[in-house]
Amino acid sequence: MVRGKTEMKRIENATSRQVTFSKRRNGLLKKAFELSVLCDAEVAVIVFSPKGKLYEFGSASMQKTIDRYRTYSKNDCDKGAVEQNIQQLKFQITIMSKKLESLEASKKKLLGENLDSCCVEELHELESTIEKSLHRIRGRKIKFLEEQIAQLKEKQEKMLQKKNEALREQCMFQNQVPLATLRDVAPHRDAANHPMDVETELCIGWPRTREEP
Repeated sequence: MVRGKTEMKRIENATSRQVTFSKRRNGLLKKAFELSVLCDAEVAVIVFSPKGKLYEFGSASMQKTIDRYRTYSKNDCDKGAVEQNIQQLKFQITIMSKKLESLEASKKKLLGENLDSCCVEELHELESTIEKSLHRIRGRKIKFLEEQIAQLKEKQEKMLQKKNEALREQCMFQNQVPLATLRDVAPHRDAANHPMDVETELCIGWPRTREEP
């Protein structure tokens, strides 16, 4: 009798489902055992029943096989991540190369080179870009000159302030000359400017003899 093909879907009947699970579980564990013996392969099978019961088979230590699996899985993940990073870097390098080529071409056009291939719109755009650049350059130049003028003005104001302070100190020193020195100098100035009057008698003719009393 030909056995019919079983449709791959969940068995709705609980009893039939449990019977099928037991038969196929035993067959799976048997095949795993045969594979490990015939081919000298390291085989580990873990099965949980619908009720959560554990069934397992390991040709070697189950923990050792699991650790080995984790090591290989980690290496595969690392290799995949590295390969993905390499592809991403190659893509970014390609984009950056195209940007550099575009910037180099724009630089040459701004310097007046390779203009034969430019259309009228591109030339207008270059002219507008150059005018904007000149405007920014002039603005920066004016700002720089204003800063220099402000610095010079501040420097001159400090110099004038120092000179004013020096003159003020000199005037204060002159006003603090002692009065005794001025008193000693005043008589000499009066004697020089106002000589003493001497009374004299002027006579015309023979001099008179002095009469005796």
